[in-house]
Amino acid sequence: MSKQVIIIGGGVIGLSCAYYAAQAGHRVTLLDREAADHPGCSHRNAGMVVPSHFTPLAAPGMVALGLKWMWNPESPFHLKPRLDGGLIAWAYRFWRAATPARVRAAAPVLRDLSLASRAAFESLAAQEGGDFGLARKGLLMLCKTAHTLDDEAAVARQARDLGIPAEVLDARQTAALEPGVRMDVSGAVFYPQDCHLTPHRFLGALRGWLDAMKVDIRWRTAVTGWRTEGKRIAAVRTSDGDLSGDEYVICGGSWSPAITRDLRVRIPLQAGKGYGMTLPQPRQLPQHCAILTEARVAVTPMDGALRVGGTMEIAGFDETIDLRRVRGIMQSVPDYFPDFRAEDFTGLEPWVGLRPCSPDGLPYLGRTAAHANLTIATGHAMMGLSLAPVTGMLIAEILSGHPPAIDLSLLSPDRYA
Repeated sequence: MSKQVIIIGGGVIGLSCAYYAAQAGHRVTLLDREAADHPGCSHRNAGMVVPSHFTPLAAPGMVALGLKWMWNPESPFHLKPRLDGGLIAWAYRFWRAATPARVRAAAPVLRDLSLASRAAFESLAAQEGGDFGLARKGLLMLCKTAHTLDDEAAVARQARDLGIPAEVLDARQTAALEPGVRMDVSGAVFYPQDCHLTPHRFLGALRGWLDAMKVDIRWRTAVTGWRTEGKRIAAVRTSDGDLSGDEYVICGGSWSPAITRDLRVRIPLQAGKGYGMTLPQPRQLPQHCAILTEARVAVTPMDGALRVGGTMEIAGFDETIDLRRVRGIMQSVPDYFPDFRAEDFTGLEPWVGLRPCSPDGLPYLGRTAAHANLTIATGHAMMGLSLAPVTGMLIAEILSGHPPAIDLSLLSPDRYA
């Protein structure tokens, strides 16, 4: 049965939900508070599709590592102390979730989501208008030290146990995969199923398909409130007037808690600020996307350029650029690729994006008990692009009254209710 679906949020998650909902035969209206050309984190991320990332952000050892990094202004992680009850509660829940048992339970779910999303990217790339630079070349976890390589080899064993191919390479084998790039590493773990693409081209493809399906997209339309009738939402109040639908989907990224506040739906999130730059004419261009493991920096070849991004800064909605964080990213690249220089980045304009981070590192995905016609899709942290297609597919199944193809019990929006 066709339904009128109102989706709030025009990032990669919202656009993907709109695409699959429209494909399922629903009438879709999508709202976003920003302009159509607003450069959010959906446009400027590292463009990676990563089945290799089956460990949630809240993992054993992350609390201790985060405390160690907090005092280094150029480190990959920073939590800006502030008197904020929401931040304190989030940090406590993060600590509670960072256990081996929780990671073991989450890993198969993240695997299933990632592999289904990868297959969906391949299908999308094969259809008309699907030229968004999907490169099925794999990912390298580059390790400077033998100790880190040993740690990553243990993760590779877990990946293989989950059915995710992973190869541990020494320095010579790593160099053979990138013959045109000089590297200074002890070795790498190679994940052949990982891919990369060009984010803004993927978003452009989604918008083109939505236009073709007559989806009503309303930019510069902010949510100002809600009208409810019992356990159902009757209308969403916006800066452009009230809109009524049969179903409502919230894909508001880091702003989702503010959108749901009047609905008495609690989805704890913190905005994780990430930084990035794009070298338009790099000295050398790797063929594979890579993670500089110790530095926690992502490097992706993209349309002849090289995109570099990293850091996780928990600082609320502060989008100012801390040049110390940028300097940490710039200095890490020559550590792994010695023909590069930190001054290669001089004159480039860094950018930031706010990634929605749940306390346990898992997205919120599914219906909420608070309202019978409300579905949540947010909290993907650094995996928003990677998990966007499967998120859209699962939301479309829920809206159509079908059981989701993947067990979503760990991802319930009500798990902190």
